[in-house]
Amino acid sequence: MDRKRKWVLSSGALLVIFLGRMTTALEVPLDLPQPPTITHQSPKDFIIDPRENILIYCEAKGKPHPSFSWTRNGTHFDVEKDSKVLMKPSSGTLVIDISGEKAEAYEGIYQCTARNEHGTAVSNNIFIRQSRSPLWSKERKEAIMVQVGVSLVLQCRPPAGLPPPIIFWMDNNFQRLPQNTRVSQALNGDLYFSNVLLDDTRNDYICYARFPHTQTIQQKQPITVKVLDNSPSGERRPSFMAPLGRSSTQMALRGGVLELECIAEGLPTPEVSWYKESGDLPSSRMSFHNFQKTLKIADVMEADAGDYRCTAKNSLGSAHHTIKVNVKAAPFWISAPRNLILAPKETGILTCRVSGDPKPQIAWSVNGVPIENSPKDTSRKVEDDTVILSDVQTGSSAVYQCNASNEFGYLLANAFVNVLAEAPRVLTPPNNVYQVITNNPAFLDCASFGSPIPTITWFKDSQTSILNRDPYVIHNNGTLEINVAQSLNSGKYTCIASNNLGTRENHVYLEVKEPTRILAQPEYMVVQRNRKAVFECKVKHDPTLIPTMNWLKDNGELPDDERFLVDTDSLTINEVTEEDEGTYTCVMNTTLDQDSASAMLTVVEEPDPPTDLELTDQRERSVQLTWIPGDEHNSPTQKFLVQYEDLLHQAGVWHNLTEEEGTKTTAHLDLSPYAYYSFRVLAVNHVGFSQPSQPSRQYRTNPAAPDVNPTDVHGVGTEHNNLVISWKELTGLQSNGPGLQYKVNWRQKDVEEDWLSETVANASKYVVSGTPTFVPYEVKVQAVNDYGNGPAPEAVVGYSGEDVPMSAPESVQVLVQNGTLAEVHWEPVLTSMVRGRLQGYKVSYWRERSLHQAEAQQEEQQVLLFSGNRTDGRLPGLKPYSLYTLNIRVVNGKGEGPPSPNHNFETPEGVPGPPSFLRIKNTDMDSLTLEWGPPQDNNGRLTGYTLKYQPVNSSNELGPVEEMMFPANETTVILADLKYSTRYKFYFNAKTIKGSGPTITEEAVTIMDEAFIQQPIVDVFKVRPIGPAFTNVNSSVVGEEGAVISWEYFGPDKNVYVEYIVENSKEDWTKEFVNGSSGSQTHLIKGLKPGTSYRVRLVVKDHSEATIHSTEELVITLPAMKSDQVDLATQGWFIGLMCAIALLILVLLIICFIKRNKGGKYPVKEKEDAHQDPEIQPMKDDDGTFGEYSDTEDHKPLKGSRTPSNGTVKRDDSDDSLVDYGEGGDGQFNEDGSFIGQYSGKKEKDTHEGNESSEAPSPVNAMNSFV
Repeated sequence: MDRKRKWVLSSGALLVIFLGRMTTALEVPLDLPQPPTITHQSPKDFIIDPRENILIYCEAKGKPHPSFSWTRNGTHFDVEKDSKVLMKPSSGTLVIDISGEKAEAYEGIYQCTARNEHGTAVSNNIFIRQSRSPLWSKERKEAIMVQVGVSLVLQCRPPAGLPPPIIFWMDNNFQRLPQNTRVSQALNGDLYFSNVLLDDTRNDYICYARFPHTQTIQQKQPITVKVLDNSPSGERRPSFMAPLGRSSTQMALRGGVLELECIAEGLPTPEVSWYKESGDLPSSRMSFHNFQKTLKIADVMEADAGDYRCTAKNSLGSAHHTIKVNVKAAPFWISAPRNLILAPKETGILTCRVSGDPKPQIAWSVNGVPIENSPKDTSRKVEDDTVILSDVQTGSSAVYQCNASNEFGYLLANAFVNVLAEAPRVLTPPNNVYQVITNNPAFLDCASFGSPIPTITWFKDSQTSILNRDPYVIHNNGTLEINVAQSLNSGKYTCIASNNLGTRENHVYLEVKEPTRILAQPEYMVVQRNRKAVFECKVKHDPTLIPTMNWLKDNGELPDDERFLVDTDSLTINEVTEEDEGTYTCVMNTTLDQDSASAMLTVVEEPDPPTDLELTDQRERSVQLTWIPGDEHNSPTQKFLVQYEDLLHQAGVWHNLTEEEGTKTTAHLDLSPYAYYSFRVLAVNHVGFSQPSQPSRQYRTNPAAPDVNPTDVHGVGTEHNNLVISWKELTGLQSNGPGLQYKVNWRQKDVEEDWLSETVANASKYVVSGTPTFVPYEVKVQAVNDYGNGPAPEAVVGYSGEDVPMSAPESVQVLVQNGTLAEVHWEPVLTSMVRGRLQGYKVSYWRERSLHQAEAQQEEQQVLLFSGNRTDGRLPGLKPYSLYTLNIRVVNGKGEGPPSPNHNFETPEGVPGPPSFLRIKNTDMDSLTLEWGPPQDNNGRLTGYTLKYQPVNSSNELGPVEEMMFPANETTVILADLKYSTRYKFYFNAKTIKGSGPTITEEAVTIMDEAFIQQPIVDVFKVRPIGPAFTNVNSSVVGEEGAVISWEYFGPDKNVYVEYIVENSKEDWTKEFVNGSSGSQTHLIKGLKPGTSYRVRLVVKDHSEATIHSTEELVITLPAMKSDQVDLATQGWFIGLMCAIALLILVLLIICFIKRNKGGKYPVKEKEDAHQDPEIQPMKDDDGTFGEYSDTEDHKPLKGSRTPSNGTVKRDDSDDSLVDYGEGGDGQFNEDGSFIGQYSGKKEKDTHEGNESSEAPSPVNAMNSFV
């Protein structure tokens, strides 16, 4: 895009600008001839401050620049003759210095005239008046005596000022007097009392007048009012104090402010209301003031004319007053005349359309002269409010004035007619870039000028002509409007302005942007105080626009608080407080548009505690509790919890008494006797519990007999001859009175005998001794205190103590179900012999021995308890083919009875356990040996073994099954006729007459054929591993580009690869297939890079290229490439040559030194003069001579060299050293000591000095060291 483009925003905000351009008059560029145009003037009615200089504005433009003159009161005002008056340069503005003069001398009506050779423009008549703030005339005010209840008016009547003053009433302390419906100030400044009160008596009713221009305040003499009460006025209907009578009239000007006032008196004070009889009041422009006594209508319109009725009403009646409003109008524009730019021979019309009431009179002038007094012009025709110009000619430019007036004012407008012949100009800057949001209107400006007025044509992308059709609209001022801009409307637009004198074009660009949209809006949040609130605001916007995110709180800025953290798309508020509540708005702004979204934050916390607890409706066993809820903190109260404290029995401990709904504030509390109550209330919302309220006052209840008896009454014996009766004691609150005791009653059940009883205190049990063993008793416990007994208690059945059983079960029988399960049966023990509560029967059993064995090997005893009154049970988990013993005991709560006699039984045979092991030995090409051990648990008599085996190929598919049977006494077998290098799977189990036992499995692989056996490395007696394996993996480097990998491999899989990769490389591994045969193998890797390290590994892959086995990685480093160049530094002839040259140079330097000391001139000086070369000449390779120097440079080093302070000489650019030819310190040596440096031919400047350099010294430097 062109860098010179200017960027123009085309958003909704600019719509007003463009529409304004469409309606403004055509502007003439200031470089073209044009009549004057008034650009700035003072207002028509100009009130001046007499303390300041007078400034009367009159500014105008034109080509050539206009000159200015003034009239005052209709006659010429000679500015130059008045030394106090100055006209600003290049301006008509007057500055009048009134220092030492009275401003009244310059009051009057001024008019400015601006003229040039093309016409004359005039300003409005400017009426200059001095502001005035006259003093109040001195007057003596007598005190006003008035009876209570009558009406009163205190007159202000300020002196007439310019402009009129602002009136207000105050007292001696400069405090405004209070006003209300009874006392109010009228529009004229008077103070009205609808009825007076005794409190109205005072001596400082003061009216003040403030004059705004001079900022002065005038004070009227204080008025004294004395209200008498000796003949008070009674109540009365309302009547109007202002305006008087039943009706009045009022006139208002269109566009002004209408103020209607009705002030009524009466007792009681009347209320005033308004309505319009012939229509509705204009609610949007209407307002009430002065306690409904004044109706104000702004921007008055003709429709506001009519009858307005005010009504004053009190309890005794009403009064009405009608104000007839007439609306008049000073002249106002319907269509003001506009400047005309005409080409020669064209026709134009000036229109001056106005309205007003009464109808304005229109008068035309030309160049400030009434048109009827101006020279005749046949091309001009005047028809009332229109001037028609026909066939205009060059030089007929002029300024026309239209003056419309009636009794309420006038309008004056200047409009020039400029006759020009001008080729088109495009005034809009070139290459503007307009940006607009999708679906908004776009306005592309093409402001132009020309005479005749140019025709505007638009093109898009320099191709398609744009007509006035959707979506395009071309306005009269040339602006191109696109109603609803879309992305396809983006591009380059060209506007062409043309008339009969020429053509001009301009290019602009339109960019239609995506709108800014908030995708994830912030959500309403309810957050507990001191916690964190997070508002999210995710936005999508046009990527070419720069967005700005701004957060607001309640439409204002966020608080300046570090708790507020603004992120890219979120707002976080840490440790929220109640002050953080409000509406949060995220606003995403771009240069073209914005989007916003809001959400509320509500901060909640536990409610405040209730207050003002009060006890009412106090009774013997109840009371009414009321309270006032505390602040809920934005979380409704869900319930109230009432708690009590018993100061008599448990001081300091609060108990929950009852709960009430969150909407209630009272609770009916049931109380217990003999307690000192205090109550408190807690409020609960969804956040939690409030703090407890302050306790209520204490409330005491009287003692009474117990209401309840002890609970959890039990009768249980702890010994065989006792009965322990226990219960849960009553609390202090349940005692109901002092002297609490417990009356314990008992008797044997189902026996005719009386109740026995005992009374105890401060106890929760009683022991009855000498009872029979385990017999039922009825027991009950009753509460008693000093005020009586509790209710009759219910009897509870309990039992005396138990004793161990006396006999064992009889008739024990065992029914064996199979080798692992047996059933046992017995006869139950008599209840009388159990002597307690029957718990069940305990069966103890154990394995004596296996039936294989003659000697007993008793195992750990096992016990099963069969609960209840059982007579049989099952014994699981037995071992087959074994001898077992069991006995049975009865069990009660006291313990076990004697055992029954031991009973033996045998279990039948079962299937055997798995063989104890299966080993594979002596693996060969076609055979192997199997060894196994018998099962640890035969579970019967072994009848033999079963072996099954089958081959397994490389894809883990199973081959045909072979089966073999072996007698029970065999433990080994040799399998022959197997396939070489094949994996086999073996299945092996043992058998009894009951069947086969569990199977165990193993796998083995036969070894390779004879080719493998002939390898010298392999030990044929060595057992090979079953799975694939690599051993003895080694590597060695061959030359500079190769490496040999060697290994031993044992395995059936043939897909063996060597893989390698450059160390620290991310490339894929390079793989090479190798022989997958077993035994020792080698492989040569070729084409490696010298001086590079590689990682190498061996892998075995299956048919799907998945890696089955991999070795550890080896790292191989290849040596760098050796140099084929001959090291000159080691050649004898080269060393001899260098020595000869060094000796020759030494001799020559000595000779030069001797001659220079004698003052001779050297032949080399002549050569330097011929060549004019200031630099040292290089050594000649053909004759070995050196450059020579004049003796005028005695005591200086050789030119082109520098002798440092340490006596060494730095080599300059002309030095030829061995280093420059690759024979210096930069040479490199290989690992074997061979020199790998090469001739480089480089001539780099040496930055090292002195003897610290590692380079070989040059011959020149060597010679310098001797001088």
